[in-house]
Amino acid sequence: MNARMPEVDAASVPADALLLDVREDEEWDAGHAREAVHVPMSEFVGRLGEVTSRTGEGQPVYVVCKAGGRSAQVAQYLLQQGVEAVNVSGGMLAWEAAGRPLVAEGGAEPQVV
Repeated sequence: MNARMPEVDAASVPADALLLDVREDEEWDAGHAREAVHVPMSEFVGRLGEVTSRTGEGQPVYVVCKAGGRSAQVAQYLLQQGVEAVNVSGGMLAWEAAGRPLVAEGGAEPQVV
């Protein structure tokens, strides 16, 4: 892990933050933060514009995956592209543990998988 990688715990992500979920479709469908933007890591480079078009001046992108590994890689890539990015340490597992709200596709009971 890069020592310069900004990280924040899930409980500290601002409610109005741009939260980027880089998990794959099945993971997203099972449970995600309501306001999150979903761009799977496997599609990320090709869909970078979807993220950069949503960022405002001085507005960091908070990147989340299941446990923090994939999101750290994507956050590092964003930093290399000149986008302010913060890794959500512990990922969606920490998000759920912190009591942050989750929703699931199709009205199912949300869970982190």
